[in-house]
Amino acid sequence: MSQPTISKNKTFYCIGLSYQKADATMRGMFSLTPENKDQLLSQAKSEGFEELLVISTCNRTELYGYAEHPFQLIQLLCENSNGSVDDFQKVGYVTKNKEAVHHLFEVGTGLDSQILGDFEIIGQIKQAFNLSRDKGLAKAFLERLMNCVINASKRIKNETALSSGAASVSFTAVQYIMQNIPEVSQKNILLFGVGKIGRNTCENLIKHTQNEHITLINRTREKAEQVAGKFNVIVKDFADLSAEIAQTDVLVVATGASVPTVYKESIPTDRPILILDLSIPKNVDEQVKTLPNVTLIHMDELSKRKDEALERRKEAIPQALQIIEEVKEEFLHWLDNRKFAPTIKALKAKLEALKEAELDFHRKKIDNFNEQQAEMLANRIIQKITTQFVNHLKDTSSLEESISWLQEVFQLEED
Repeated sequence: MSQPTISKNKTFYCIGLSYQKADATMRGMFSLTPENKDQLLSQAKSEGFEELLVISTCNRTELYGYAEHPFQLIQLLCENSNGSVDDFQKVGYVTKNKEAVHHLFEVGTGLDSQILGDFEIIGQIKQAFNLSRDKGLAKAFLERLMNCVINASKRIKNETALSSGAASVSFTAVQYIMQNIPEVSQKNILLFGVGKIGRNTCENLIKHTQNEHITLINRTREKAEQVAGKFNVIVKDFADLSAEIAQTDVLVVATGASVPTVYKESIPTDRPILILDLSIPKNVDEQVKTLPNVTLIHMDELSKRKDEALERRKEAIPQALQIIEEVKEEFLHWLDNRKFAPTIKALKAKLEALKEAELDFHRKKIDNFNEQQAEMLANRIIQKITTQFVNHLKDTSSLEESISWLQEVFQLEED
């Protein structure tokens, strides 16, 4: 099958960086806030981009769209983040056409997640698509691609073990706490930050530790109270952070700040304390590591810890890839049909014009010319000819050449 290009003179690209090559600091430089995403999409619209998808999570920042050159997308990203083109060249990647399509399938189904099979990503991609659609940057191609990725994600979740067990970042954090903190149900646990990872961590802590000494702190108390109401935990003011850290045994930091929010001076030195930093960029200052009583674990380290659920998930990879191939082929088939539809339409118009010319000629030359029967016969021949060409174009391995040949032989003019 030929490489699917989405628009004349343009190529479909994915540009981005992820945990696979970029560390937490570098990912933080390229991460996009909601305001950054909005600004990036508005800029793309004003610069003439027709379709664009922007994904920015803890583990990756990616742009999907079609352009004359991938640098157009790289420049968009760098102008709306703290990353530079030089940094991108060190850790970024560019894929195009079928490879870019396949990459989005792997990302959307959790196959490319830091925690294999993490299905939180598909929700984030849906949100990204909705934002693009609201900005007028999601048309037929992107909408069809998104529907196919969502379909593949649902099938993999329902038909394979790729999502079996709990292996998200939040669960892995809780698992680490349970494995390394004796009598965890009796310890003081402080959760700072109640974003998505913070909420999930809180839920997993309550579910798996039976701990009744969990305290939540968030810069906005109202958000912390909403989470606390759902899980029945204690809420303290942001002003109480230092006092709460002073008496905690386990500190989980899941804030979304652009600079560290927890410093060495805040940490007690009279007893062991475990600190888990689940933030991108890192929100616990590196100097905290120098305290002998502190164990500081970042999200990147947690993800490397294998558990039984992950092993089961690995066994499901071939089956998941097979599902992706099936759904992806449907998408590429639709894309090819979409590519030759204007040619078939032009061919049919050409044959109709030839038919009308011949009918007009015979109408003048033949007495008692049965125009109705002749037209019916001609229409059947036109239908058979176009069907033959459609079938050929569907099955050919050289679509571009076949379209070009048709256009040349029949001197077709497409809209």
